[in-house]
Amino acid sequence: MYLIDKNYNKRMLRTVLSITGKPGLFKIVSQGNRMLVVEDLISKKRMPIHARDKVVSLGDIAMYTEGDDKPLHEILDLVYENMKGEKIDVKALSADNDNLRAKFAEILPDYDRDRVYPSDIKKLFTWYNLLVDAGYTKFTEEETAEEATEAPAAE
Repeated sequence: MYLIDKNYNKRMLRTVLSITGKPGLFKIVSQGNRMLVVEDLISKKRMPIHARDKVVSLGDIAMYTEGDDKPLHEILDLVYENMKGEKIDVKALSADNDNLRAKFAEILPDYDRDRVYPSDIKKLFTWYNLLVDAGYTKFTEEETAEEATEAPAAE
């Protein structure tokens, strides 16, 4: 997994954050001067996050594939479809890296086996479980007609 420069700000996952050093996922509640107020998706506990904290929006993450890199929201939709909305038993799968990779290959057959590590897959599945627990069922928002016209035209 890696950060991408493409603009996925119109997606639902732009407000869901991963914060280095803090377990779980967080949703932006408010912004202040050089800080964010975030809420844990599961416990609903709020806390300030300062400029020195490393914060990554899930909307800005993609995974390596053999072709074009795939945005996280598309992968999460594939996981949801494959699991039929059920949670993944990450603990059982992560006991053996081959099982973890096999399950992910079921979901995304063309993932880059050299650059996507078992720890990336485990993190993806853990995030998926947290999002499902928080009530998320669709990870890609449809573009409105207004947003589509704002997109830059290909030259």
